[in-house]
Amino acid sequence: MNYLWDNIFRKSKTEDEIRTVLRENILFDALSDRELRFLRDIVHIRHYHAGEPIFRQGEVGVGMYIIIKGRIEIFVTDEAAAEENRDIFITQLQAKDFFGEISLVEDNGRRTASAVSRDETTLIGFFRPDLMEIMARSPQAGTKIIFRLAEVLGKRLKETTDKVSDLRRALKELREPPPMDGQL
Repeated sequence: MNYLWDNIFRKSKTEDEIRTVLRENILFDALSDRELRFLRDIVHIRHYHAGEPIFRQGEVGVGMYIIIKGRIEIFVTDEAAAEENRDIFITQLQAKDFFGEISLVEDNGRRTASAVSRDETTLIGFFRPDLMEIMARSPQAGTKIIFRLAEVLGKRLKETTDKVSDLRRALKELREPPPMDGQL
């Protein structure tokens, strides 16, 4: 017999899935089980249809997203060709990837890219007010998250700096004519 009360005390599959995704994310992997449960109760679950924008370049960012299922494409609009509405593909993200984390530390910062769902997608939203609530109610957990966030932002800044340096070298090589035979 299936009684109405059968599953009342069992965790839902969604709660377990959310907890697993949070536990495996670098920003939250240092949290204790208790802190992780607290976080799970604060985050927001969002569902998007294929082709639906998550956010657009230039909008004020309010938080980050972690993908539970689906795919997200990140792209920027070329400002020089804005009248042509030319988008430049940056990357495609999938389950367990996260994006938009810089908005957790920027006050009224603008999104530097756009994000669009490519499939039916489920995301965990973790917003700046959520982080502020954790900092106020559980400073130890908040500190763990902030340190991990600093680590991620530092790593992404280094990767970006390396790419810019590589592009500058490549551009310099294109501008300088190759030495002619017999000349040094």
